[in-house]
Amino acid sequence: MTHVQGTVAPGFEAVREAFERNFTDSGEVGAGFTVYRHGRPVVDLWGGEADPDTHRPWNRDTLAAIASTCKTFASGALLRLVERGEVDLEAPVARYWPEFAQNGKSGITVRTLLAHRAGLPSMHMRPVTWEDLRDWTPITETLAAAAPEWPPGIRHGYHGVTIGHLTGEIVRRVTGMTLSAFLEAEITGPLSLDCYVRVPDAALPRLAKMVLPDEQSVQLGMQVPEMADFVQALGDPDTLSYRAFYGSVTQQWDDSNNPRTYQVESPSMDGVASAHSLARYFAAMIGEVDGVRLFSPWLVDKIRTPQSDGIDELLKVRTAWGLGFLVPGGPFWPAPEHLKGMFGGSGATGSFAFADPERGLGFGYVPNRGSELLEGGDFRVRSLVEAVYKAVL
Repeated sequence: MTHVQGTVAPGFEAVREAFERNFTDSGEVGAGFTVYRHGRPVVDLWGGEADPDTHRPWNRDTLAAIASTCKTFASGALLRLVERGEVDLEAPVARYWPEFAQNGKSGITVRTLLAHRAGLPSMHMRPVTWEDLRDWTPITETLAAAAPEWPPGIRHGYHGVTIGHLTGEIVRRVTGMTLSAFLEAEITGPLSLDCYVRVPDAALPRLAKMVLPDEQSVQLGMQVPEMADFVQALGDPDTLSYRAFYGSVTQQWDDSNNPRTYQVESPSMDGVASAHSLARYFAAMIGEVDGVRLFSPWLVDKIRTPQSDGIDELLKVRTAWGLGFLVPGGPFWPAPEHLKGMFGGSGATGSFAFADPERGLGFGYVPNRGSELLEGGDFRVRSLVEAVYKAVL
């Protein structure tokens, strides 16, 4: 039986039991899991192996790939500028990034972009190379020149491979800093977070080895009825879904254990974090954590207010977005939909993080076995969410 370490506050004992069951019943390899409540950790657990080949144990400060959950770092950085009054949600993106106005994009606002309504889900370029990611500007220049795939603001679709560069470029234009540098100065540094869109060399030894879901599990995940239209679209090179997710991206599961994958700024899908830091980050969005609060209540209300809700142009299922964050709605949200006002992000590695302002919760879960359900969490994360809410409701 896997030895789980860490602590839980009185009343959260069943959360620890749920975390332990993920190892015994759900194939967990290694994971960290932290919950903050009203600015203090009430669950702080870790267990299993960070590297099953060498049997390196998972520690409290173990880092792991979080895939799309790292989009919340880029969104948080841009919203930090909104908080400071340096970016206006209703202003055109082109006010801050003039080249973006090309090909019918002059009217796209910052709000429209954060709501995944800009019509720019594809890189619109030959397969993206590691050098493109390293240099940043080949991608942002291509996106600036691209025409939208649909009239901006009319519909929404998951900007799964582009939103990090789109939001990160606004941060760069406004501040003159790279996204990583701004995050360090404004968010991760003041909060002492291990959250990265580009991992420093010194942190690489703490990075967990990703364990890919086996082919049988992936096939079972693909057979979830709600995902049928998306799976079909992914198999057709003529669809936007295929072009966005496969046609211009070279970074796939095979790259998940190559250190250089995490040494470039790829803020849509290649960030890493520890569970403790991820929960601390979300807790600091909605309340004070050791003297630091990232967003005022007025901005939190804007972030968690649905901006897009309905059938997603790429995912072919219902999704719901606030400002740069998922909000309750559809199969990609692995928490009870009746608990309104939450916002967060999920990733294909199985990671999930959210904030619940009504109950003062910051939640961070980071495993190293990839999810068979693409994004939106599997039984592991859903069981943890259920246990937490049984403890607080």
